[in-house]
Amino acid sequence: MRRSGNSHRASAVLAILAATSIGACSEDATEPLPTAPSAREQLQHTLPSYDEMRTALQEIVAEQNGGLGFDMWAAVVDRDGFVLDVLFSGEDRTSEWPGSRAIAAQKANTANAFSLDNFALSSANLYAPTQPGGSLFGLQESNPVDPQVAYEGNPELYGTENDPLTGKRMGGINVFGGGLALYSADGVLLGGIGLSGDTSCTDHIIAWKLRHALNLDNVPAGAADGGTTDNIIYNEDDDLGGFEHPTCFDNPGRGNHVDIGKHLPDTHPVGPEP
Repeated sequence: MRRSGNSHRASAVLAILAATSIGACSEDATEPLPTAPSAREQLQHTLPSYDEMRTALQEIVAEQNGGLGFDMWAAVVDRDGFVLDVLFSGEDRTSEWPGSRAIAAQKANTANAFSLDNFALSSANLYAPTQPGGSLFGLQESNPVDPQVAYEGNPELYGTENDPLTGKRMGGINVFGGGLALYSADGVLLGGIGLSGDTSCTDHIIAWKLRHALNLDNVPAGAADGGTTDNIIYNEDDDLGGFEHPTCFDNPGRGNHVDIGKHLPDTHPVGPEP
């Protein structure tokens, strides 16, 4: 998928640069403006246009992904947690759960915030350790969503190229499936992607497929598949532990989410494509 010109994302990056440079300019107006971090620039130039990404999302949502078969919200953040894109798969913003817009951005932020250049954690991997008694219990309260950022602006712009979230940091931690870190072909962690709108298991499956379509899945290591990926690890014996996630449910004709999810590293393998 090739990237074409995208004015709204360029505007978002300019807004990010303006926000991060105000302090420096107020101290010394003669100082040059700081340049954007290389990871941000690389993600900006790697992502396809809004229309291309939305088309890819729509095609993936139409596939067998288990779950309910609902339309989806997607969000992308850069390495600093600034939102670059918010989009939906349905005909308009009323075709998806309204609450899933913020959840998608929250999941993208989570995967970005708790992944490293040498180790990726999906939001699904955080479910078990954040339960009561788990080693990361309370993590989901550690970086709260900024509600003013999440809900400001004209709702009619939600999910469009001019979504009010773009260029801003919403924050938030989400500990069920749908959030994945984004890695360049040369293994640099660039940010995160979040999907929401169906069961959390299906959110993860669609996020995985969309990341693969964007060629941003060069995952170095993770909690799943023998330490090689950040795939969801289903709990199937009622003894939740490690980095496991509960199973979900499927409407008739949607496929079996457990089978689909387990085989994602085979059907949509991580690693750069030519």
